[in-house]
Amino acid sequence: MNKRWTYRLMIMVVGLVLAACASIGSPEGGARDYTPPRVVKSSPADGALNFKGNKVEITFDEIINLKDQQKKVIISPAPETQPLIRTVGKKVTIEFRDRLRDSTTYVIDFSNAIEDNNEGNQLEGYTLAFSTGDEIDTLAVSGIVLQARDLEPMQHVIVGLHSNLSDTALTALPLERVSRTDDRGKFTIRNLKPGSYHVFALNDVDGDYRMARTEDVAFLDEVIVPSTDQYTSQDTVFTYDHRIDTVTTATHTLYLPNDILLCMFNEGYRSHYVRQTARPEANKLYILFGAPNDTLPRIHILSPSTHQRDWCRVEHTAANDSLIYWLTDSALIKADTITMAMTYLRSNSNDSLELVTDTVHLGYRKPSAQVKQEQKKAKERKEREERLAQLLDKQSKAAQQGKELNEGELEELKELQHIDPEDTPRLVMDLTKSGTVDVGDSIILRFDTPVADIDPDGIHLEVKRDTLWIPLDGHGALRLVNDYNPMLYWLPFTTQPDSTYRLTVDSAAVTSVYGLHNDRLAKEIKVRGLEQYANVYCRVNVNDGAFVQLLGSGEKVMRTTSVNGGAFELLNVSPGTYYLRLVIDSNGNGKWDTGNYSSHLQPEEVYYYPKKLRLRANWDLDESWNIYQTALDLQKPDDIKHNKPEKAKNKVEKKQNQTDGTADEEEEDEFSTGITNGAYTGNKYNDAKRNNRRQPRSRL
Repeated sequence: MNKRWTYRLMIMVVGLVLAACASIGSPEGGARDYTPPRVVKSSPADGALNFKGNKVEITFDEIINLKDQQKKVIISPAPETQPLIRTVGKKVTIEFRDRLRDSTTYVIDFSNAIEDNNEGNQLEGYTLAFSTGDEIDTLAVSGIVLQARDLEPMQHVIVGLHSNLSDTALTALPLERVSRTDDRGKFTIRNLKPGSYHVFALNDVDGDYRMARTEDVAFLDEVIVPSTDQYTSQDTVFTYDHRIDTVTTATHTLYLPNDILLCMFNEGYRSHYVRQTARPEANKLYILFGAPNDTLPRIHILSPSTHQRDWCRVEHTAANDSLIYWLTDSALIKADTITMAMTYLRSNSNDSLELVTDTVHLGYRKPSAQVKQEQKKAKERKEREERLAQLLDKQSKAAQQGKELNEGELEELKELQHIDPEDTPRLVMDLTKSGTVDVGDSIILRFDTPVADIDPDGIHLEVKRDTLWIPLDGHGALRLVNDYNPMLYWLPFTTQPDSTYRLTVDSAAVTSVYGLHNDRLAKEIKVRGLEQYANVYCRVNVNDGAFVQLLGSGEKVMRTTSVNGGAFELLNVSPGTYYLRLVIDSNGNGKWDTGNYSSHLQPEEVYYYPKKLRLRANWDLDESWNIYQTALDLQKPDDIKHNKPEKAKNKVEKKQNQTDGTADEEEEDEFSTGITNGAYTGNKYNDAKRNNRRQPRSRL
């Protein structure tokens, strides 16, 4: 019995040895590296005094890369000439090309540009400060920069201070002390001197650290005074059985203000000038301006000198910056070159507007391909007319003899007598929406050329009752949708839910300015029933003077409604996922307005409902919305946020490892803390700058 078990044991051992020998593979590496690079030493050291050199060297514990240094690394105060920044192996070198200022604190802010070579682990928020004098400045201020019109975090823009409190300092002098926002729009300006400052944010396109009128800017109306405050916190350590082991008390320094809110905007300044003039077709003149205009330019035709007084129809944008002159005078259409005097407002060297008159020459030559095509058609038309005349003459002579043309000739004659529609230009038109439409949609017709006349008796609207079409009277004639597009007309009629209509436009009921007529048009329009929609009713802590926009994917504005008496409603909304944006309409013009730095005018305030709206058919949503309840930087839902934080490689993999239990603890949400910890009480430019201290959590 013992021999048998000994024999079996020997077989098992030999089998295991053979299996081990047969398993050939690469040796496993170590655990995944989640640790960012660590600074081993720097020259000068952080906080060093009386630095006299022009080269800074920083050594790390592993090989590193410098990512996006142009937009992430910033040196303050900014040198006139950009320093030379290089990375070799484990070392970063910054070589100044200008002489450093005396008795000045310098800060090199790397943001999250430093990462290790192998895993891409980022070193977050690393800065190095040193002084060329006997003292180093130690104060700091911090906050966040959001885009005013849509609350997007402004990533990697300049934030800076001026101790010169003059209104012209931002445009005349470079910012004294600067920093950059991170990928969440947050910033810290370190190593400041005591004093009073104006604070600005700037999308510094030209790199001169001062504001140009075309650049995005943000400013704080108040003067800030950097300061410090002390507070204590208790840290509790528990035993394995949840009893208190140790309680330690620590004192912390708070650098204030630490919750500055800057809302960035662009003044929308554009120089007034003529960007382009052209004559794309014989009957069209095109003019494009560099900026919106209050009025249209004055045009005086110089050549041809003989022309009609009413020589055009004008199609233009609402801003009067893009114009098409549809020529209606045949003398102008036939002219090879049109010369005109154009009087308009143009920006001068002082950025003020002056009235000027330019002489413009606009020529037109048909493309050779078009000429060849027209010649080909003319030849075919002539041949057809000659053949038609021959057959008609032969038919007449045959009739005199009591005879008829043969079957082939009769068929050819019939075909030639038929007018080819392609040879007869027509006025093209169609509905902008047909088929199934929403409640409230208008019936709109679009024409391909300006309209001269519409016969109201040729426009017919019918509604379907069971299987019968019932004519509807009293809907009125077609009317222009607006004053600047002569090719859009609508039928003044209110469509009813769950109804089917038929619009018929008789042939030749509409005449264009070129004397062209339309073909007959008949289109059915089905209006959805109310049970296919959802309704939104919302109370908001704004009485009046505001409007709300219903947003779809990509922040497309689907609907706009006014706030009246602290409430608004959105009726008959198609099912889907939506978002809400509220604008404090200070001037009551029904649109968001930007700010103006020289006038100390902040942009109009914008707020987002922090949740998405999931609307279902035949369903009402009743909500209450306190626009100050959620911190401003946390309001915009992530689903429609464009400037999202970078997701560092190590953080992504840590979150993925949570599914198999390899991660130590759950990462905090990227947007888990707002600059005011969710507390707003009124004006966002003032109330956001209250000191809300975040106490450290106990360690369990």
